[in-house]
Amino acid sequence: MRLLILILATAQLVAADAPDWRRPVATYSIVARDSLTGQLGVAVQSHWFSVGPIVPWARPGVGAVATQSLVDPAYGPLGLELMAMGKTAQASLTALLAGDADAAVRQVAMVDAAGNVAVHTGERAIAATGHQTGAQYSVQANLMDRDSVWPAMAHAYENAEGDLAERLLVALEVAEAEGGDLRGRQSAAILVVSAEDTGRPWVDRVFDLRVEDHPEPVAELRRLVRLARAYHKLNEGDEWVTAGDMAAAMDAYREATELVPDAATGGEAPFWVGVTLASEGREEEAMPYLQRAQAQHDRWADLLRRLPASGLLPADDALIDRLTAAMIGE
Repeated sequence: MRLLILILATAQLVAADAPDWRRPVATYSIVARDSLTGQLGVAVQSHWFSVGPIVPWARPGVGAVATQSLVDPAYGPLGLELMAMGKTAQASLTALLAGDADAAVRQVAMVDAAGNVAVHTGERAIAATGHQTGAQYSVQANLMDRDSVWPAMAHAYENAEGDLAERLLVALEVAEAEGGDLRGRQSAAILVVSAEDTGRPWVDRVFDLRVEDHPEPVAELRRLVRLARAYHKLNEGDEWVTAGDMAAAMDAYREATELVPDAATGGEAPFWVGVTLASEGREEEAMPYLQRAQAQHDRWADLLRRLPASGLLPADDALIDRLTAAMIGE
């Protein structure tokens, strides 16, 4: 009964919303499930401002959706709801298309948690337009410079190495190199979620990054993904500190400093490496990291003085004086 109610509501909602969403969010995108980790993801680029809130949708343990062309965003949340109720990607997409009077102008792709893929390119989507599917993924594009864009994306994704986010990025980069959107470029987004819903969305949303308006949005998106990886390691280090495993914290913090230059985090990464070393009595090793942080922002020394009260450094005035003196060059 719940499924029937949802499908009927879907038919009405999609039809009702269609006139409001005849917006040319022409784009190229990819939806995929990682066969090794079960992660689900979407990546997209468009010559349209802030594509991130419109095209990519994903839910841990459920599926992922890309909705574009003359777009109706309702395909995202409704498609995920149908898949969450046990419908396959194809059954979910078929139900939504059946209720859409303007299906001919839509382009929608879905992948479910089992890796089943469904895609629709309406006959009135703006050329060059098309899609290609493979094992647990679909690439789709409309209003492209040439009809080789989506086959190039498929080939790139299938041959890329790395985790799901990396392979999604490679697909976008190849699309852009192949000519991309006929109108140029403006915004991009990537959304990757975990294989299972842990009830902790801050953990389950592995990457949720958007470039709203940029002359090179795909390149900027790659920079943000790399920066996010560094902050993932900083967060991991913080968790190890809380758990009392300083060796594991040091490993995570050091990885963060190796992923991006100090300027990328404003000194955040080297600062916490230095603090962790100092808290373990490794003062001489700590100082170069703390100096690197101070070189990026002159308030890190002020923060250092506040840490003993939070238990993050020993309540040793002499130690704090030596560390801050080294940071500010006294």
